[in-house]
Amino acid sequence: MIAQALLSILLAGVLLYAWTAYRLSPAVGLLAMLAAFAGLYFVWFPTHATALAAWIGIGRGVDLILYTWVGISLILLLNLHLKLRAQMETITKLARAVAIANAKPGDEAGGRPS
Repeated sequence: MIAQALLSILLAGVLLYAWTAYRLSPAVGLLAMLAAFAGLYFVWFPTHATALAAWIGIGRGVDLILYTWVGISLILLLNLHLKLRAQMETITKLARAVAIANAKPGDEAGGRPS
């Protein structure tokens, strides 16, 4: 019962975050809400998670939830990696544009130092 209460509080926090994030990114907010509601459902009805896991072919409900969590985490890590690479490319282009805009005559490679 204590674990259910603590997990419910944590998932309620996720719901609150999802509700506030929905305005900025509807897709992220909606997915977070769905995950939190599914989590709340399985916290309060763990036998349903076990039945679903058995139907899918996984032994226990907690294993199903763990596998799902790992899959979602890997997708999020890939997404963050791709966004970070895109930002680094944008910063590189910006730095090149600033360098070209601030270039002075005689600054090219092999030229005389000023």
